[in-house]
Amino acid sequence: MGRKTEGLIDAILNARALRRWTRAARHAPTTELQTLRVQRQQARNLSSRLSELIHVADSRLALPRVGSNAFARPGGTLWSWRPQVWRGPLARKGMTAVESRTSLGDEVTLFHDCEISELTLRQLRNTREGDLAPFGLRLDVFRFDGSFLSLVLDLPPEAVHGMLRRHVVRVSAIVEIEKPLEFFVRLNIKHGPNTETMVQEMPRQHGEAIVEFDLAYTDLNEKRIENAWLDLIFEGPEMNQITLRDVTVCRYLRAEL
Repeated sequence: MGRKTEGLIDAILNARALRRWTRAARHAPTTELQTLRVQRQQARNLSSRLSELIHVADSRLALPRVGSNAFARPGGTLWSWRPQVWRGPLARKGMTAVESRTSLGDEVTLFHDCEISELTLRQLRNTREGDLAPFGLRLDVFRFDGSFLSLVLDLPPEAVHGMLRRHVVRVSAIVEIEKPLEFFVRLNIKHGPNTETMVQEMPRQHGEAIVEFDLAYTDLNEKRIENAWLDLIFEGPEMNQITLRDVTVCRYLRAEL
């Protein structure tokens, strides 16, 4: 009964507040200026709190759910991962004039060689019906006087635990771009003093694009694997907006012939 009573009282108070502000808005053209100044300040304070509530509510109630790690995985997947940038909210949502080696979260770092940075990087909430990742990452590039631009994703230790040359590493991305550009994915695996690198161009298509790295074509020393990372490389990015709606990585056994 207590909760029902509180709910009823809240409903009555909300209705009264709504009627009060509806009446104030209707009479604003003829309200005395001193009263109007007070109402304006009250409305601004209320608007700020309401905007904050709406922002948090939209984030929590919108689909997909925050923290979701749902995405399609190949049969026999041994390990899979969606980086935190695409999975949950970051304390720092974005930045402008981004310098090289700037990190967003703990797993993503931006690299470039521009003398003057005209780059912005920010996390945004995915709300489209087809999105599986709760968040996306948007990179705005204006004037670009450098020769390279890349996002580096540090793979967690689990990515290389038990890694074999019989394995395939699959990288999937959903990318939106304003103007066509070349987008490459480079897999780097450090083993002892050496680093194996494999590069593929991400197909230009709407929706999910996938590249697969077959580790059988490397000289990987399975006993000395230390860590791995991905380079997402963008060629000719000037005056473009690049939105990565999702990025996921899987490792699975190659099918035997």
